[in-house]
Amino acid sequence: MSSITDDNEHDWVNAQRGHIAHPADGGIILTPDKKNPQVVWDYGAYDFLDYEEPPEGIAKQSLWRQSRLCHVGGIFQVIAGPGGAIYQIRALDLSNMTIVEIGRTNEVIVIDPLTSVETAKAAFQLYLDTVREGAPVKVRAIIYTHSHADHFGGAEAIIPYKVDQDFRVYAPSGFLEHAVSENVYAGNAMARRSVYMYGESLEISPYGQIGAGLGLALSQGTSSLIAPTHCVQQNGLLDPPIGDMNITCQLTPGTEAPAEMNFFFPTLNAMCMAENATHTLHNLQTLRGAPVRDARLWSRYLDESIALFGDLADVVFSSHHWPTWETADDEGNRKKTIIRYLSRQRDCYAYLHNETLRHLNDGMTPVDIGEVVKMPPTLRDVWDLQGYYGSVNHNVKAIYDKYMGWFDGNPANLWKRPPKEEAIEYVKCMGGIDKMIELAEGYKDKNDLRFAATLLNHAVFSDPNNKKAKEVLAGIYQTLGYGAENGTWRNIYLTGSKELLGKVQGGVNKMAPEALFAFNLDQLMDTMAIRINGCKAWHADPFTINMMVTYPKTGKDPEGWHMRLSNAALTGRAIPYAAPRDHSTIPASLTIYVTRTQLNELVSGVRKSVDGLETTGDPDVWHQLRRLLTTSNTAFNIVTPLAYRPDSDE
Repeated sequence: MSSITDDNEHDWVNAQRGHIAHPADGGIILTPDKKNPQVVWDYGAYDFLDYEEPPEGIAKQSLWRQSRLCHVGGIFQVIAGPGGAIYQIRALDLSNMTIVEIGRTNEVIVIDPLTSVETAKAAFQLYLDTVREGAPVKVRAIIYTHSHADHFGGAEAIIPYKVDQDFRVYAPSGFLEHAVSENVYAGNAMARRSVYMYGESLEISPYGQIGAGLGLALSQGTSSLIAPTHCVQQNGLLDPPIGDMNITCQLTPGTEAPAEMNFFFPTLNAMCMAENATHTLHNLQTLRGAPVRDARLWSRYLDESIALFGDLADVVFSSHHWPTWETADDEGNRKKTIIRYLSRQRDCYAYLHNETLRHLNDGMTPVDIGEVVKMPPTLRDVWDLQGYYGSVNHNVKAIYDKYMGWFDGNPANLWKRPPKEEAIEYVKCMGGIDKMIELAEGYKDKNDLRFAATLLNHAVFSDPNNKKAKEVLAGIYQTLGYGAENGTWRNIYLTGSKELLGKVQGGVNKMAPEALFAFNLDQLMDTMAIRINGCKAWHADPFTINMMVTYPKTGKDPEGWHMRLSNAALTGRAIPYAAPRDHSTIPASLTIYVTRTQLNELVSGVRKSVDGLETTGDPDVWHQLRRLLTTSNTAFNIVTPLAYRPDSDE
């Protein structure tokens, strides 16, 4: 059995292998606004992780070790040979940027250009300064391994370096659909909950944010989205190839992301596992919110990766953490280090899936299952499956949710009262809020912090102005955070503690306006549809709008879109384009003739009216639509009741 102790030195050697240079300027990256620069990333703020031990009582030693490994940062050479070379920039964001040199040319491929434009620019500059030493470089292609924002958000920073002709952006099939649905449709709620998951409002210190398990933290800059030019539809050699660099692709939909792919570089014997195999137990559903991942499929695709590339790979690298290299015995025989690593990951997700289904079919609820499922020692006692990012407890609940949904079958949970109303009644039953606090402190003294938190949560929701209830609950959350091995659990508890006593922070990362160009018309119009105030629209007169859209900058064929407000829902469909002098066969209350840039301005609200645009019909219809649009609350309450009641028709 591979024990935690045996693997300790192995991880430290791999994390530092191939190191070329540390992040430039101490890793402090600012926004480009010279009048009001904001810190996007501060690598040096984590220098306290140079100490091997955390201050007593404020962090789990195991999580501290993981954060120290994630802090080994800068630019690294992963592998090199006649076919080219692979470099990684690590610890300049939550994810890694990987740069692949194509043979002996000055052309490169950029894999996963980080979360923010600012960090991606600094990461690529670090490669130019330290590896190329000022020699000219052209980017032949960008590859997105999957549809999460920390793997495509910085793409805009790479565009100035692209080749003049035949520049390509590759992504797995379904990338754009899932990138928009996960990061835009529910983007505001996810951004707010990311403040908790990644500890974005916490001080970076031994007593606050020390990492997120998967990396140090998310950068806090501007996110972009460059649409793929080529979507990989099937396994096999990438077609068309990127220069002379052959790449063998393996699509893995439904694993760590709905659209994801691994790939292999035959000339370098290097395998990229995207985010399907990292040095932690991963999430089957992220605590910020996301579609549930399929543990069964995840395991099956890992097995396929082993079969396809396991005996060929000299190194396996991912979009987070450090690579794993193949090792050999004294006679030069391969020890199958990579296969053992991937096999553990494969078996872990299969075990969680099968155990959850076994208990589920015995009638256990997700909370019950989270308490009883334990990993076998052969998986439990290895570093790369510790629960630093995902956890056994919340992963089995995700598996339950995938198969059974939110309802556990108990009628009492079918139609519960809203949290504040329920809390008020609980407090009454307990004899008042002071009695509730007294009982909670008793459970705290018995070290039953979970039930103490439950009681105090009801107390705070019944009276969010009760200072004592909030202070005691904040203290309990802090203790739970300091005792958590999982980085995201720690951040969530400590952020809850902070927000009980102070200011609420809204979501941090902002999407660049240019990202709207990556949306198709259906997705773009949906960004308005999900902002319609439904109850207000009950009383609005139905209307229809035709959008006739041209693309003078790119030469793309014109498009038409027909939208309608009917029964308080905004819906639509594609229609044939009709020029202003022609009459569309689809009648509408208002027809607007716009360039794609003008349409983006209308949808985003930069342009407030259709004045100055060519239209036919009633221009006031656009104003009717705008009056129904809402603006999302970027700082909604989480540990205290929401500050408003649901909409009504009254």
